Amino acid sequence: MKTFLVVWAGQLVSLLGSGLTGFALGLWVLQQTGSVADFALVSVCTVLPGVLFSPLAGALVDRWDRRLTMLVSECGACLATLLLAVLLQSGQLQTWHIYGAMCVISTLAAFQWPAYTAATTLMAPREHLANASGLVQLAHGLAKTGAPVLAGIMVSNVHIGLSGVLFLDTLSYVFAAATLLLVRFPAPPPRAQPASLAGDIVEGWAFLLARPAILGLMLLLAATNFMMGMIMVLTAPLVLSFANAAVLGTVMSVAGMGMFAGSAGISVWGGPKRRMPAVLGFLALSGIALLPAGLPPSAPLLAAGAFVFMLGVPVINSCSQAILQCKVPPLLQGRVFSATGMVVSSSLPLAFVLAGPLADRVFEPLLVKAVPCGLNLAAIVGGGPGRGVALMFVLCGLLLIAVALGGWLWRPLRRLESDLPDAEITARIIRFEPETNLSSPSLS
Repeated sequence: MKTFLVVWAGQLVSLLGSGLTGFALGLWVLQQTGSVADFALVSVCTVLPGVLFSPLAGALVDRWDRRLTMLVSECGACLATLLLAVLLQSGQLQTWHIYGAMCVISTLAAFQWPAYTAATTLMAPREHLANASGLVQLAHGLAKTGAPVLAGIMVSNVHIGLSGVLFLDTLSYVFAAATLLLVRFPAPPPRAQPASLAGDIVEGWAFLLARPAILGLMLLLAATNFMMGMIMVLTAPLVLSFANAAVLGTVMSVAGMGMFAGSAGISVWGGPKRRMPAVLGFLALSGIALLPAGLPPSAPLLAAGAFVFMLGVPVINSCSQAILQCKVPPLLQGRVFSATGMVVSSSLPLAFVLAGPLADRVFEPLLVKAVPCGLNLAAIVGGGPGRGVALMFVLCGLLLIAVALGGWLWRPLRRLESDLPDAEITARIIRFEPETNLSSPSLS
């Protein structure tokens, strides 16, 4: 567990640095172009390349040394960020430079994440996998809570600005790389002669298709991710329809506090012995938390709902990840985790693309003038600006509840932990020793 904590500390600092840069660069694009579409494209470039490269990355991660993979990813992201800083200092930074850099960083993350997750399985004892996953979620929660606030302060400071943010991000990558150099990663036993790269990719997908319950869990998480993507895009329009930017900032901060609380709780608690009911229960709770958006506009009510919604996210993610780490053999984890990541993450950019047009062209026109329709929706959520978005919140909440209920009623998913046997987890430390039988010794 000590090795995991050292690596986790480096990843925490790296996530904070990346959060600072992501917020600051998005703000720079919005200020330079005044275009919401250009601003949204930064988020798309941050997510989509990683999704597309996931299958290839997973197959390669299972062939490569996982610590070295993470180290190269950190160094590559550091160089991309440093290049942006140089372009900014020389006055040559343009929006397409940012899109390109975000695509590079997203692609490198497609290699880093499965390597980190697969290595965690061997660094943490099986009984502490949920705690380890909770700490990973805690790092994400800290980044989401602290990075926007710090970035806003730093960008508005004339002595720091975007240049200072980019410089700190490069230092965060250096720190993360240093932590990786300080430790040795436990590694799975040497695998047999690997098949072709295409065969490795197919093997990861075949593992999922042969286990419908795990695939069902991934589809459930993909649906959850889609709803979350919708909420991420629609929260600002909903709050700003009746309040100012300061109130929006408060609501977002309370949401971040919810994620932080859930992450801290699961990292200490470790989760229940039966994790699947926890996933479904907190998923239903997250859906219920969205329903108050249909009531008369109230910032405290929305903040409370945002807190509860985000409170469940790290519990769902940690329990789901712990289930996968127990059920997937370590030799297959890079491939399988990349495949599952592709399934789960692919719904996020789709939500980013659909949320705005659905709100602007369908739901807002339906209720902006409080015109009764066949179901008299205006009588349910009210009429006027923002009420169409409120209706979308309610529908997302009802869909999350329905997904949770459907998951509980499907017996293979509900009994996934008891019906599917755990994979055997064995680990050893790879060292530089002449007598090793490995054809390609690790650098640890």
